[in-house]
Amino acid sequence: MHAAVTQPSSIREVPEATTPRAEDTFIRGYRQLALETPARSRDVLLRSLDVVLSGLFLLCALPLSLLLVAAVLVTSGKPIFYRGERVGRSGRVFTMLKLRTLKADAETRLGPYLGEELVRRTEAEFTPIGRWLKATQLDEIPQFVNVLRGDMSLVGPRPIRPVFFDELAHELPSYWQRLVVRPGLTGLAQVRRGYETPMSEKLAHDLEWIADRSVRLYLRTVVATGWRVLRQSLGGLTGRRA
Repeated sequence: MHAAVTQPSSIREVPEATTPRAEDTFIRGYRQLALETPARSRDVLLRSLDVVLSGLFLLCALPLSLLLVAAVLVTSGKPIFYRGERVGRSGRVFTMLKLRTLKADAETRLGPYLGEELVRRTEAEFTPIGRWLKATQLDEIPQFVNVLRGDMSLVGPRPIRPVFFDELAHELPSYWQRLVVRPGLTGLAQVRRGYETPMSEKLAHDLEWIADRSVRLYLRTVVATGWRVLRQSLGGLTGRRA
């Protein structure tokens, strides 16, 4: 789930609408590299854990989810969910779900930015309860649906928007290796570091997960994330940072 970011120097302030479709351009070249990477037998077990754990969570969280949907609808209207394109395993672009925390069409205005500039500009875009949802990380509950669909895993590199994938793949030669696995609801970089960690450092943690992908590391990351989210949620409810 989610912590100075070194913003890729080549990222330009180009309106998102002018960006060509990712699957028709740069990702195609990296997709073949990802597809040629051998799968592991343990990936089947990890996928089974994804389905079981995310299904149980969604079932237990259903009453809370309905209350949150109602709160978003009453305070800021439709759409209730944020739907954003992200790059998934083997370069497939999928639609990631979140409870909407920003004003309508905020991504169009925030699209060209990363790092500190993105954080600064986001402050002006929050809905009445958006900042609270973000602080408690309750906005990410719908991503468990992405896990059930097979778009994501509970553990893996955090998904990135297509518009930034090419920029980062050019600056960080190993960046394409993130396409070998499903993007994650959480990951080693999120557990060990923070949202504003430089991209190159996050990549090092992502590559460690891709190389290991053990059940033990998966479960450790899930438990560590659960504990961190609990502390952050309590901090969000009390108005303090955990």
